[in-house]
Amino acid sequence: MGVSLFLSASSGKLKENRQAKSRKKTANVCTLRANHTLLTLTCNTVTHRNVRKLTLVKSLHMLKPIVIYAKCVTIPTWTDQLRAAMTASTVTVEYQGETALVTLDRPDKFNALNYEMFLDICRVQKQLKRQRHIRLVIVSGRGSNFSSGLDIKSVIKKPLQPIGLLAKWLPGNANLAQRVSIGWSRLPMPVIAVIEGYCYGGGMQIALGADFRIASPGARLSVMEAKWGLVPDMAGLVSLRNIMPKDKALELTMTARVLDAVEAEGLGLVTWVDEEPMARAQALADELLKRSPDALAAIKFSTHNSWSASIRSLLARESWYQLRLLLGANFRLAGAREQGKTDKPYRPRQRFW
Repeated sequence: MGVSLFLSASSGKLKENRQAKSRKKTANVCTLRANHTLLTLTCNTVTHRNVRKLTLVKSLHMLKPIVIYAKCVTIPTWTDQLRAAMTASTVTVEYQGETALVTLDRPDKFNALNYEMFLDICRVQKQLKRQRHIRLVIVSGRGSNFSSGLDIKSVIKKPLQPIGLLAKWLPGNANLAQRVSIGWSRLPMPVIAVIEGYCYGGGMQIALGADFRIASPGARLSVMEAKWGLVPDMAGLVSLRNIMPKDKALELTMTARVLDAVEAEGLGLVTWVDEEPMARAQALADELLKRSPDALAAIKFSTHNSWSASIRSLLARESWYQLRLLLGANFRLAGAREQGKTDKPYRPRQRFW
């Protein structure tokens, strides 16, 4: 009996030992498998990360030329505009009531256009467009000259600046060089250019963007790009094609000859010649300020956008603009002012424009 109990107990212990060893072995196998899985996962993850890293590095390497190009064509970014505003501005703006006096301010360089001035002009145009209480703009040059054109030496010092002037995301969009001219025609208020002294090349292009050009008798004007082996590319042709015959425009642009103010007036290049061009501009401004700012915006946009457009688009635009005017408060105010019933000032221009 005792021997049987002893053998039974020994057999039970052996069985327990075998089970314990089996559990330990199973645990070790599980641990090894787990470690192997973890190692596999870790290796896969590291490998995956390496692949991603290598792919990213390769992608960045391939994008390097694009990044360099993007740096060239992003003009003007908000940082460019901020930097231009923080430095000494090449364009100043003075407000006289509802009139903004914009002055090209590089008199020591005959107001020649450097890269900073291009940025400053675009910045001023954007500011004026947002100010609905401004009803008229007069553009002139500091000193005795409007602008002698592009400051070539300044621009070519930095190779990326010429690219920045010409680059555009879409072919039909205006680049930086073109916006300083066509930007004036896109403002919802009349723009008058006062021209004295030199008005060459880029300066002439800027003046062509204005709605009216008043020159002093001593002013000298030229579409001068052909002299330097270039084509006029600052959007001045948009206005030039509407103010003179094609053969006359070709002659002026191909020969790059300098015109005096009287001849320029005869060709339609300037609106008037006056001994006191700024005084004449102020007189014209006084007349324009008597009219509704909404009516002036509608007439300007209708004329610019419909001058070379189809008859159907012209008729559609006239009807649409007229409807906008009829729904505005300035329409009723204009009628009351003309009848002498009130002398209230006009309200700020409608947001539509």
